[in-house]
Parts: sequence; structure tokens; C-alpha cells
Amino acid sequence: MLAGLPTLSLLAALITAGVRPVAAESGANFIALTPAQSAALGITTRPLEAAGSAAATGLPATISIPNAQQRVIAAPLAGVIEQLETAPGLNVGKGQVLVRISSPQALELQRDRLQADAQATLARQSLQRDEQLYREGLIAESRLQASRANAAQAAAQAAERRQELTLAQHSGGHTLSLVAPIAGNVLEQHVSVGQRVEQSAPLYRIARLDPLSVEIQAPLSVASQARVGTALRIPAAGASGELVAVGRAVDPANQSVLLRGLITRGAQNLRPGQAATVDLELPAAASGTGSARVPMAAVLRRLDRQWVFVVSRDGNATGYRAMPILVEGRVGDSAIVTGLPGNAVIVTGGVAALKANWLGIGKE
Repeated sequence: MLAGLPTLSLLAALITAGVRPVAAESGANFIALTPAQSAALGITTRPLEAAGSAAATGLPATISIPNAQQRVIAAPLAGVIEQLETAPGLNVGKGQVLVRISSPQALELQRDRLQADAQATLARQSLQRDEQLYREGLIAESRLQASRANAAQAAAQAAERRQELTLAQHSGGHTLSLVAPIAGNVLEQHVSVGQRVEQSAPLYRIARLDPLSVEIQAPLSVASQARVGTALRIPAAGASGELVAVGRAVDPANQSVLLRGLITRGAQNLRPGQAATVDLELPAAASGTGSARVPMAAVLRRLDRQWVFVVSRDGNATGYRAMPILVEGRVGDSAIVTGLPGNAVIVTGGVAALKANWLGIGKE
């Protein structure tokens, strides 16, 4: 009994308005209604909006950080966190110390460097002595060549040991002082003071937050018009920029295409991960594509097709006609459709009552 209440309510509304249901054959898509009957059924209309301009507004998007502007600070050696010099949300400058780590491995690296330097010095002295002996004719050339090779190998090993200490950001003794490779904002902190960490464990994530990226979900009709360099705006944040990439793949779930933009003005008003709506400034010539934007509430389904009611006439009779459409995608609460004439006036309210009349509900 409860399942029949919506149908009974629609039928009551039609009877109250004095509307006689029409047949639902394929040639009977016109519903004749007087202005008074339309008002009684709560029918509202509005002109069709072309997709060339309207469909490029209110596109759902997410703010993100360009990959090239992010850095992860990791532990070069295993050790214990001795001191943290910053925290999430703070800005840091390039070269600023972020964390100090106490690591016994730092002492081992120093020992290896000292040994390598001593061996390099000894090999260099042996080479100098052999060069003098060779000039005096006291040794063979092969011995001189062996001394040169040994000196070169020792020098290379000493340079490698010094490089290891440099990469570990060794600051003396058993302490490593890790610095920021770029200026930016601290986004994440993964450790606490006194915690033991393994080599390569992440400690901080920092990023430069200007400019920012924006990932836009656009319907096919909009994506086909978008180009690299197309201007974009985020009105709510007073931000703007341009597209830097137009995706080639279509999301099968919602038939949208990913557009990637770069926000070069007003990025300080946005946050990474924030949801936003984006407007695209598409070329004016693109308005001739035949696509239009209609509210999702105006679209109905019947016989495995989608339809929209438009204001129409049949001879001297005024009313509304059901027209088949093709939905290409969604933008917020609106659908991007094709199949409607550019001068159409669509029904946006009272659609359920018109559908009931069109299907012949209550016909005797």
C-alpha cells in the first residue's frame, strides 16, 4: 500500500489541475496544458544554457602540491633522534637545521675516512719516492706504473669516504645535523625526540606551497574543448592560473576526464587536499558544439533512454514535449547533454507530474 502513495499523489495533482492523461505511444510525446494547469502543477521552466560557457563553470576539483616542490627528509644513518628543530605548519628556509641524530655509525665513518686519508698519503709518498728512483734509473718502469695505480686507488677511496660523511650531514662527533634542501612549509613529522630510527626512515616532509596544482574532473564535452594554456579561476578563493595537462583517459565510473592546472595567483588562499570548484575560460568558438547544461532534476529515464521536457506547441495547443537526449557527463548538480535545439526552454520543476501524465497514469 505504501508503494502506491507517490502514484496516487501525482494522480490527485493531475485531477485537481484538470489535466486529462495522454497516451504513451511513441507519437504522443506532447502534453497539452494551459498556463493555469501548468501553474497548478508547479511547473517551472528556464532557457537552455549552452555548454560552451556554462558547462565550464563549477567543475569539481582538488588542490594538490606539484611533485617537484616536495621533499622527504630521511635518516642517512641509523640512530636516535636527539633534537627536533621544527614542527608541522612552520616555514623553514633552505639550509636550516631540521633534526639532529645521534648515530654510532657516524664515528665509524670518521674512522674509515681517517684510515683512507692515511693510506692515500702513504701511497702518494711512495709514488713520489718511486718517481725519484725511476729518474735515477734504479727501478723499472713497471714498478712506477704500479705505484701510480696504487696512489690513484687510495685517493679515490679517500674521496669516497669523505663523500659519505658529507651525505650523512655529519656535524662532528656522533651527531648528524640534517638541513632543509629547499625553503618551504613543514607538512608532516614522522618521528619524536628519543625515538630510534633506521637508515632511510622518513623524518619530515616539506613542500613549497606556491604555486599549487589543481586536479579537475571535467565531462567529455568540456575536456574536448580544453587546451594546455586554457585559463582557470577559483572564484571562492580569488585564485587563478592555467591548464598544464589534459588527460587522455576517461573515468568509466562518471565519464569524466582529468585536467591538471597550475595555480600561479592566489595560491596562498588555498590548502593542499582542499576541495574546490573551478571555472574554465573556454574559447568562444567552442560554443557551437551542440552541448548544453541542464539540471539533473530535469532529466528522466524511460524505455532505456533519457528525456527532457521542453516548452512546445501542437497546432493551437500549448504544452510540453518529451525530447530524447544523450547525457555526456555531469558538472555538480547539472548534466551535460546533446540533442536539444539551442532555443529550447526546458522544464525544471513539476517534472514528476508531467511524467505521470505522459505515461498515462490514471487513464481510463
